[in-house]
Amino acid sequence: MARDDAEEPVAGETLDRLNQNLRRIEELSARLVAALSARKPGDAGLSGPGHDLYLKTGMAMWQEMLTNPAKMMEQQVQYWGQAMSHFAEIQKELAQGHMVIQSDDDLPEDKRFSNPLWKTHPYFNLIKRQYQVTAQAMQKAVDELEGLSPRDKKRVEFFAGQIIDLFAPTNYLATNPDALEKAVETEGESLVKGLENLVHDLETRHGEILPTLADPKAFHVGDNLATAKGSVVFRNHMIELIQYAPTTDEVHQTPLLIFPPWINKYYILDLKPQNSLIQWIVDQGYTLFVVSWKNPDASYADTGFETYIEDGYLTAIDTVCKITGEKQINAVGYCVAGTTLALTLALKAKRGQARVKSATFFTTLTDFTDQGEFTPFLDDDFVDAIERQVDEAGYLDSYYMSKTFSYLRAKDLVYGPAVRSYMMGEPPPAFDLLFWNGDSTNLPGKMTVQYLRGLCQGNGFAGDGFDILGERLHLSDVTLPVCAIACETDHIAAWKDSFRGMVQMGSKDKTFILSESGHIAGIVNPPTKKKYGHWRGPEPIGTPAAWKEAATYHEGSWWPFWDQWLAGRSGAMVPARVPGSEAYPPLCDSPGTYVREILEG
Repeated sequence: MARDDAEEPVAGETLDRLNQNLRRIEELSARLVAALSARKPGDAGLSGPGHDLYLKTGMAMWQEMLTNPAKMMEQQVQYWGQAMSHFAEIQKELAQGHMVIQSDDDLPEDKRFSNPLWKTHPYFNLIKRQYQVTAQAMQKAVDELEGLSPRDKKRVEFFAGQIIDLFAPTNYLATNPDALEKAVETEGESLVKGLENLVHDLETRHGEILPTLADPKAFHVGDNLATAKGSVVFRNHMIELIQYAPTTDEVHQTPLLIFPPWINKYYILDLKPQNSLIQWIVDQGYTLFVVSWKNPDASYADTGFETYIEDGYLTAIDTVCKITGEKQINAVGYCVAGTTLALTLALKAKRGQARVKSATFFTTLTDFTDQGEFTPFLDDDFVDAIERQVDEAGYLDSYYMSKTFSYLRAKDLVYGPAVRSYMMGEPPPAFDLLFWNGDSTNLPGKMTVQYLRGLCQGNGFAGDGFDILGERLHLSDVTLPVCAIACETDHIAAWKDSFRGMVQMGSKDKTFILSESGHIAGIVNPPTKKKYGHWRGPEPIGTPAAWKEAATYHEGSWWPFWDQWLAGRSGAMVPARVPGSEAYPPLCDSPGTYVREILEG
């Protein structure tokens, strides 16, 4: 009798939780329907390749089947043989009454299948092995497909990979043991929280699904991000110019000006004091200025490279010279801002101006002969759709760039976070890098089209010339001392392509550094961590492979070597400068106002 009395409250609590969860699910389901119905019909061209790619692929497969039927039959027989073999093994285990098996497959390790049940449970083991065998068969069929141009082949490989990633069993509740186990452990609470996370993302993105990567409440720009001390000393419709407060009694005479990319916000270079390149540069004794770009809206529809160069680059360079009283500066450009810095330097050379003493390029492409992993998105089907989008809206919404970058690493930036958030019910992590990654900006309509058509597709700067502001600019017009830092595993600006651009510059003083790691980690690589090394070698000439073969590997960050390179081009030491001047008094403390702007789409 006592036991029954003890069990009744427990059963009652369970029933109350169940009813409460059902009410929450009912409310969330209504919000889910409302969020999905608010989704604006988008341009189909932004969601997948054009029909011509499907047609070319189908024709290539048909031709292969006609000319070499034995090859395709062999592929099919091999696939079905593996699939049926696995199925027969599981049937045998079950027939013998084994509900736990000891799988000893030779398939490659995949962190998505780390749960032991993928190896020991017949159901999950069969699903995993069938998926992996199917994925291998698809990849092999695409790899061995003939009759396509290298560019089309690359696109087919990419989109086939997207399909393979999409249909991974870990992406679905019924075939994800981690999610099912957590649902049982939490009595369904994890699924309710997952639905809450899904509805939140849909409502935030107006019906579009892209998982939130980092806890938006964990970080505040100017509070625990972008904390280096400085002041905004100039502002116009394109930029806020930040000058940082000195931390040394003396500084190099020649000031340094950094142009970060305007696809994301500048504080990737100042996430926190421990890995802040901005703070480190100041601590080495440089008068540092950094541009913070305006986040454009529809009123910036006609803003092109001309405006970025005139009201961004040239204005910032002139303002730094006026504030410091110097005739020349050193400049840094990161990613697309490095591409535009090279255009600006070519323009200044054409006009006989010499305000820039040296230039450094972080992960910068200037020769777009090979577009790397962006190739699938740079054919006319996608670019036409983007052009239609910006013609209608006046700008390219940051959502599209975020989505594109995420799907280049879909396992880690789309499906993995979606599983954790929507099926496991976990909140997004408090991760500063992922927070910054999600804090992206819009792109002006005109500039977007100029970049995609004139540079990415037309490759004008490295080819026949890029026409801007009344001049035809070539890479060979860049003749001042240059240093480029590229990153070995960069999937946005491949290092070999960055190298080829450097080779074509007209400078007689070139330095090339190849850092380990990728687009961000290879640049934001403080010496204290001793995490990634780098290669330094001879002048960048010839082929990338030959250069790397002749280069010497060095452990640790490239920052100290770059400091030596920069110091040799930065003049004598002078008394430290405080931010601003009589003509340019500080307008507000860093990080300023533009970096905090979040525009609703």
